[in-house]
Amino acid sequence: MKSTFVPLLLCAGFQSAFAATADQWRGRSIYQIITDRFAAPNGTDPAACQASERTWCGGSWNTIRENLDYVQNAGFTAIWISPVNQNYHGPTSAYGDAYHGYWIADISQLNDRFGTADDLKALSAEVHRRNMYLMVDVVVNNVMATTTTPDYSNYFFKDASLYHQYCPIDWGNTTSEQNCWLGDTKVPLPDVDTQNPTVVSQYGTWIANLVKEYSIDGLRIDAAKHVNIDFWPSFCKSAGVFCIGEVFGGADIEPIAMYQGPQALDSVLNFPLYTALTSAFSIPGPQNMSALTQTFEDSKTKFKDVGLLGNFLENQDLPRWHNLTVDPQSMYNAMTFTFMSDGIPIVYYGQEQYFSGNADPLNREPLWPSKYAKTDAYNLMATLNKFRNFLVNTTDWVHKEAQILTTSPYGMAIMKGPVISIVTNIGSPPQNGTHIAVSSPYLPSTAMVNILTCAQWAVGAKGMLDAQYTLGGVPNILIPLEMLSGSGMCENELGIIAGNGGKAVALDNSSSVNSAASYILSLLLATFGLNFIIN
Repeated sequence: MKSTFVPLLLCAGFQSAFAATADQWRGRSIYQIITDRFAAPNGTDPAACQASERTWCGGSWNTIRENLDYVQNAGFTAIWISPVNQNYHGPTSAYGDAYHGYWIADISQLNDRFGTADDLKALSAEVHRRNMYLMVDVVVNNVMATTTTPDYSNYFFKDASLYHQYCPIDWGNTTSEQNCWLGDTKVPLPDVDTQNPTVVSQYGTWIANLVKEYSIDGLRIDAAKHVNIDFWPSFCKSAGVFCIGEVFGGADIEPIAMYQGPQALDSVLNFPLYTALTSAFSIPGPQNMSALTQTFEDSKTKFKDVGLLGNFLENQDLPRWHNLTVDPQSMYNAMTFTFMSDGIPIVYYGQEQYFSGNADPLNREPLWPSKYAKTDAYNLMATLNKFRNFLVNTTDWVHKEAQILTTSPYGMAIMKGPVISIVTNIGSPPQNGTHIAVSSPYLPSTAMVNILTCAQWAVGAKGMLDAQYTLGGVPNILIPLEMLSGSGMCENELGIIAGNGGKAVALDNSSSVNSAASYILSLLLATFGLNFIIN
């Protein structure tokens, strides 16, 4: 079995045991956490934290560490935590307190609201003990102030000459977006001059030390497009780990794609895909599958490496998916696409609990009132992660480029490696007569398994697969039966005997077994000589 990580125990005493490369991150799945909102100390009143109040609720690096089972049991192999550096200290601002971690003061110090240096090291060590990766959010573009004439002695860069002079951003003007200040006059964000050699040098030293001191495996870079693009190669080289940047945007790929590559960053968050997924799957919505198809195909030619892009449905700056659509199948299908297509799947904490807040601050709800329930969404994530991790660790699936097999107004079928994923936008209500016919490269009568239901499928004439929606618009993920052996999936339902090539299948009358069991039985016997156990 191939592994995408170096076990920490083999590197005892060496702090930067992982120092993960871009290619190692390719096979990971990431759970995004706002430190203040993931887990509270014991005894916290579950009703005390109201997102609308924009203040601290008590989450820390220790409470993350104490609740990592919830993340690991869902199959995630990395966490991304909000910035760890010192934030604004002072009276509550016009937009609340710095609970989110993005209002940087002195980056050379840790945020004592979240814990001590030892606490952060303990979190990192526990993450690595579980063979997971730690990604930390960093803010390089700016600091935070409450006036356009701040006292720069409070910051890491203490000389006003190391900042751009105040100016409001002229959106659409690249120079202005890079040199002028984010925020507004109530909470301005003084813009660091990342073209200044002193800034470049000191930032490089700072990030190298931060990564080494806390054994960080990857960086998520906030507001990356607001920094001159030629700053990033040396910064990420100093870090020595995978760098994925936030280049906020919409459907237009090129302004975002220019930030991926040797001239910039290893990767970027996939905002064009997010835009296309909301257009295709939101209910109500345009249900524009052609937009998703176009984005999928254009991404292959415009991005340097689609396999490293960060695929997401939610983050701390966007409305929750459940705010856009109340139909759970909408999320299940879109989420299946983010996991089974090219790219690194990222899940923002609370997505699995159907959180429905609108934009900031309502999309930053505390997680603990959910009691960390194993919802249907959580269980789907666990299944997707288990299957994806199996493919990553035993095959070259993660290096295969996904291809579209079929598109229709109702959905799409893609194939990545041996896996066919069929997603639809029809929603939860049963749709008699609605179907998606998929032309696959598999030979007629090939035995397939839907890993989400463990139902058996048989490839029809001319390689056709037919997804029916009489039970509603559920996603389907298909793989040849013989390739599922050793995954630990569907063994009870199908009677797959581990270590026997998957060549034993139990058939009964349960709903998880294809109703055409006798037909499949004859096909499998003829094609594969399989052994069957009749219940």
